[in-house]
Amino acid sequence: MTAIPIGVPRRLVEFTLDGQEARVPEGATVLDACRAAGKDVPTLCQGDTLRPKNACRVCVVEVEGSRTLVPACSRRAEPGMEVRTDTERVRHSRKIVLELLASSADLSTTPRAAEWIKEYEAEPDRFGPDAARLNDEPKIDNELYVRDYAKCILCYKCVDACGDQWQNSFAISVAGRGFDARIAVEHDAPLTDSACVFCGNCVEVCPTGALSAKREFDLRAAGDWDESRQTETTTVCAYCGVGCALTLHVQDNEIVKVTSPHDNPVTHGNLCIKGRFGYQHVQNRG
Repeated sequence: MTAIPIGVPRRLVEFTLDGQEARVPEGATVLDACRAAGKDVPTLCQGDTLRPKNACRVCVVEVEGSRTLVPACSRRAEPGMEVRTDTERVRHSRKIVLELLASSADLSTTPRAAEWIKEYEAEPDRFGPDAARLNDEPKIDNELYVRDYAKCILCYKCVDACGDQWQNSFAISVAGRGFDARIAVEHDAPLTDSACVFCGNCVEVCPTGALSAKREFDLRAAGDWDESRQTETTTVCAYCGVGCALTLHVQDNEIVKVTSPHDNPVTHGNLCIKGRFGYQHVQNRG
């Protein structure tokens, strides 16, 4: 018989969510409870493999007795608390945040951004063209991935993934302050001259497409990227004996991107340069 560790049982926390009784394990967040209840709370900076950063503020909810709206991604559920996720105050806050984000950054490749802008009746155009935070051209200095900081919302997920939460390369950091804040490597150098090891884990967690695999970037630029024509196959990386899980994204019989399942106990969504980018040997490209 194989023993399966299940950890120490956690007691359940009971509270009220939009007038309904909710029960979640102790330590769970309000966002966890919302998702368990099937409530669609938007979020951008939250990552299931990273600690909450509270940066985007799209997931704010109203908690009885709290002076301000609270981020659902980091607020722990507490016994007896009363949470409301769709009040006028919440919707107005999300609308403003979406307007600020969409006016300062290009959200064209951000999943569900257009849907949320429509749902909350946000009007990013009212700030005018001068609201754009950066108008830089995409940085293409290698054949593995592209940095398009015009799409960056400064969620810091790439910094965390490259830093002490996963890779520990510390190649990425925040440069500048205030409106001049931006994501950069040391001395704003090309990636090839930095401490980057090209694991692509920053690409994995980027919520907006500011970081993308070079092949995906090229296909999008040519108008050929079509996720409706793509299939996903999960397999095991053959480069070494660690046993990392790979998800191959295939379009027109060609691997166009490699990711890793976030719930895999070996990788937790992370890969090395070989696992994420070393797939060219299995296909011929003209």
